Amino acid sequence: MSSARKKKWNRFGGWFGKGAMILFVLLILALLSFNWITDYIWMGTVGYQESYMTILTSKLMLGVVGFIVFSIFSYIMFSWVRRVYVGYFTNEQLPGVVTSKKLSRLLLLLISLIIGFFGSSIVQGVGWEPWLKFLNYESFGVNDPHFNRDVSFYMFVLPFIEFVLSTVLGLAIFFLLVEVGLYSVFQMYRMSRSAQVHMGVTLATIGVLLAAQHVLQPFHSLLTNRVNVAQESVVYGLSYTDDVINNPASYVLAGVALLGTIWVIISLFRGKWQSMIAPIVIYIAVGILAQGASIIVQNFVVSPNEFSRESPYLEENLSMTRTAYDFENMTENQHPGADTLDRTMVERNQDTIDNVRINDSRPILDVYNQLQTFRTYYEFNDIDIDRYNVDGEYEQVFLGARELNTSDLPSQAQTWVNQNLRYTHGYGIAMSNVHEITPQGQPEYMVENLPPQGDIEINRPQIYFGEEQYDTVIVNSGVDEFDYPAGDENKSNRFEADTGIQLSGINRGLFAIDEGSFRLFVSDQVSGDSQMLQTRNIMDRVERIAPFLSYDDDPYIFVRDDGTLAWMIDAYVTESNYPYSEPYEGDKSYIRNSVKVTIDAYTGETTFYVVNPEEPLLQTYQNMFPDLFTEEVPEDVRNHFRYPIDLFKIQSQMYRTYHMTNLEVFYNREDYWEIPTEKYFNDDVTMEPYYVTMRLPDAEEEEFILMTPFTPRNRQNMIAWMGVRNDGENYGEMMIYEFPKQENIYGPQQIENRINQDSDISQQLNLWSQGGSEVIRGNLLVLPIEDTILYAEPIYIQSSNETSLPEVKQVIVAYQNQIVMEPTFDRALDELLSRIDPEGEGEQPEEDGDGDQGEAPDTGQETLESNQVLQQVADLFDQYQQQTSEGNYQEAGRIMEEIKSLLEDAQKEQQSTQPELDDEDAPSDESTDDTEE
Repeated sequence: MSSARKKKWNRFGGWFGKGAMILFVLLILALLSFNWITDYIWMGTVGYQESYMTILTSKLMLGVVGFIVFSIFSYIMFSWVRRVYVGYFTNEQLPGVVTSKKLSRLLLLLISLIIGFFGSSIVQGVGWEPWLKFLNYESFGVNDPHFNRDVSFYMFVLPFIEFVLSTVLGLAIFFLLVEVGLYSVFQMYRMSRSAQVHMGVTLATIGVLLAAQHVLQPFHSLLTNRVNVAQESVVYGLSYTDDVINNPASYVLAGVALLGTIWVIISLFRGKWQSMIAPIVIYIAVGILAQGASIIVQNFVVSPNEFSRESPYLEENLSMTRTAYDFENMTENQHPGADTLDRTMVERNQDTIDNVRINDSRPILDVYNQLQTFRTYYEFNDIDIDRYNVDGEYEQVFLGARELNTSDLPSQAQTWVNQNLRYTHGYGIAMSNVHEITPQGQPEYMVENLPPQGDIEINRPQIYFGEEQYDTVIVNSGVDEFDYPAGDENKSNRFEADTGIQLSGINRGLFAIDEGSFRLFVSDQVSGDSQMLQTRNIMDRVERIAPFLSYDDDPYIFVRDDGTLAWMIDAYVTESNYPYSEPYEGDKSYIRNSVKVTIDAYTGETTFYVVNPEEPLLQTYQNMFPDLFTEEVPEDVRNHFRYPIDLFKIQSQMYRTYHMTNLEVFYNREDYWEIPTEKYFNDDVTMEPYYVTMRLPDAEEEEFILMTPFTPRNRQNMIAWMGVRNDGENYGEMMIYEFPKQENIYGPQQIENRINQDSDISQQLNLWSQGGSEVIRGNLLVLPIEDTILYAEPIYIQSSNETSLPEVKQVIVAYQNQIVMEPTFDRALDELLSRIDPEGEGEQPEEDGDGDQGEAPDTGQETLESNQVLQQVADLFDQYQQQTSEGNYQEAGRIMEEIKSLLEDAQKEQQSTQPELDDEDAPSDESTDDTEE
């Protein structure tokens, strides 16, 4: 090859290499920015591009800062190392890449850039939120009692300062480790003055940063209960040992670090590198001594007289924790738990009685899924509880969304067209009254069937967005969308909103790549008028829009006044640095439900409503993202606000301890409360908070209340109940009602035990649980009615067959020493009132000559003696088992129905003759054994 031709090829190769490098860089940038572009387009369809750009620009800015800082200091560090090597070794002893200035600079630049990229990802990934909060924070107006700093300092200023210090300190320690490794070659750290100076400068930088961290350490003593590496204090926040030992020790360590830095610099100038080790040894020794002093003071000064030493700090812990969890605004009342229930009281509280929740959400989910899905690809994920005004009546209801699950389509129907273009949405809701049941024990529907029919009008029943793990779908394509089955044909629908991503122009290519779907790009069913609905799972949707908020795990669907469907999600603002506040989880010590999010089930329109505009953490987020939050809440949305159960559980958990305002009682935990247990299904479980419709003692009408009872530690009697209001202007108002400590008010588990000990009830429950049936004990509801307490528990019967339906067959109502079980709540309550208020108005049983109470059976037959009843039941049960063993299930079912009927008749006779128990005759509350058949 000629010389000219060779030069030409070399020149071509040079240009080709440069072009390839440029293309490679552009490809990397395209890959990095691809998700930003698609996210930006998607955020535009939901209306929150500005919020997205706020986060993106903050990340980019911090990323650039991190990249520059890490790259520049890395280049300086490695250049210094190179100069030391070149000065220490001869050119023959070093590789050419080190001795060549051009090659070494390129290599150092490449290494520095790589470190810069790592630094950029760390800084922008972790630092964007502390940075934005630091720039936009609002004051709380609450100062800590020790340093007199506003709470905002601990939440917003301190975390950002510590983030900067820890990032730079981490980089300095990384440099020190690299230097130690590189200067260990041939003991350069001993022989080279330049190496010693380099390491000394790095050590000095670390010393200054450590001193700064120690200066900030006393602020952390207000945020934890740990006093040393081995011990925790009884106080959350500043303790005696912190005040006397740890905080002064932090300042001493800061001084030692600064003096050690000066010492290192002087030693460097004097060439006494050995003396550079001395300040490190002294620093470590002082740290060990400080920990030792902390342990000694905690063990020998604080522990022997803990309450006296810690009292001032305990008082601040108590006060600030109550403020952090909003207990200072709680209304505290006394509840007499009186024996005053009568028919007149029931009539005064008829709306409360009419909304007693006899149905139970978990069994009713199975019922909805078997009776209201109609096709295998429909599914009810959850049953929600809410309230509506129906024909002027305040009704508490269960409702669920009929969502679409394409994975349940027949295998031959799981084509790309069906899953992406045709089967795009669920359809409608089912709704039932919490109190009403059919004669068969099934829920009484208020809205049912396809299309939805009932007491509430549903004008747009299609559900494109919901709780299912929905895949992306294409609407307005060449394929009509399946709406709902109607006889032998299927109804179709076309999406009428414009809230999806328009698949015109470059969008189609971009999102085909984003979805990894070549068919999306080439399908002739997709046109420029088609829209892509992406991120249709409502939880994923809100977290993609506002990842800095925390979200409740239980979204619920509701019907707007115009008949459209929407989802409601409770959003929380949480923080970890509330001084003196005990954390509820991990290090989280502050939480507020300041935001409600609604997602339109049809359009996917997502709105973040402000419900607590005065809350400082929310105001900080509003400063950061002014376009994200909406302050005007429509009335039909506000009417369906529910105080979230997750937040209520956190507050009730903390209130178990922090209701004690007497300092000595608080220190000793003398009046610690617990959440009671109940028998749910067949297990003893901790009671969950529940919604009830009731009239508070001082209120004029019934309202929606979320409540939970409390019992004392290791006892089963009820000591108090805690509630929060949900309606109108009273939303969020919390109250606590305490019962007299000198009287026994039955707790939930005591009622459960008494149900087990009731011979008639336990016999029937045991009998029903045999022969292929299962008895399901529903939630035991504690129902405050004026100045007294009523209890109600539904009893479900379910066959062991997989397709069987749980049915409410009995309802237990308990009051004081009386327990009644009847097929319906109204009958049980009427029987209960007949026992405790025999002179009251209403249908009353007549007394016979023997003083027994009861209605004569309609058939006119004489009442059977209990032993005769048991013999008949035993004979029938033998027949039932024989028919079952022979496979005659229809006959066996008929015999079981005869057994149930016989037991119900016998129960009525038994209850009509059962005298009211005196207190001394009541079954013991301490026993937990079930009465055996």
